Amino acid sequence: MIELTKIYFVRHCEATGNLNRTFQGSTNTDITELGAKQLEKLGERFSNIPLDKIYTSPLMRAQKTAFAIKGNRDIEIEVLNSITELDGGVIEGKPIDISFAEHPDLKDAWFNHPHDFAPQNGEAMRDAYKRIENAFFELLAKHKGETIVCTSHGGIIRCLECRILYNDITKLKQVTLFDNTAICLFEIDDDGNITIKLSNDSSHLTPDLIRQTARPSKFLQAEGSK
Repeated sequence: MIELTKIYFVRHCEATGNLNRTFQGSTNTDITELGAKQLEKLGERFSNIPLDKIYTSPLMRAQKTAFAIKGNRDIEIEVLNSITELDGGVIEGKPIDISFAEHPDLKDAWFNHPHDFAPQNGEAMRDAYKRIENAFFELLAKHKGETIVCTSHGGIIRCLECRILYNDITKLKQVTLFDNTAICLFEIDDDGNITIKLSNDSSHLTPDLIRQTARPSKFLQAEGSK
């Protein structure tokens, strides 16, 4: 009998940084009214999925996402620093359009070769990639045969999916950007084979609960077309 380990990674709900179009990275922003509605739907989706443990990034938007998944169930939630978002350094907490105008090298890297994104005084994408790789395999070793959830962030989940799909950070651009509360599910068998069963799955949200302009690529393109 094959004993599967299931590891869910869930991006946090919409936070004020998404709404205000800032690079929120390691900034501890709170969730929005829309984010709270997203969490209601996310909680409903997970309500009948048996879970052994929940891990969360230390940031508020991820922690509130973790508690929505937990609901009223007796499931331990543990804060895990290794699954937090990367720090934007010189552009951390600042409006993305202004920051990218002031730092065209960072804008170029973010959109064209994100594996080279390395903001001054922040965390390089390559370091975030290695960090989440190590965290994932540590969790896998610790929770063999169990089902766990990690509430995390778009950038770091993108790095993880790139690692599992390609084992090559230079392929990062080929990995999609994730919606708020989108789910990624990794299933691992006894031989260590990893299958991505879900990727950027936000099917629990109705269209009115997905704010398309939350992504930098969306609103920058929109502004450029005016």
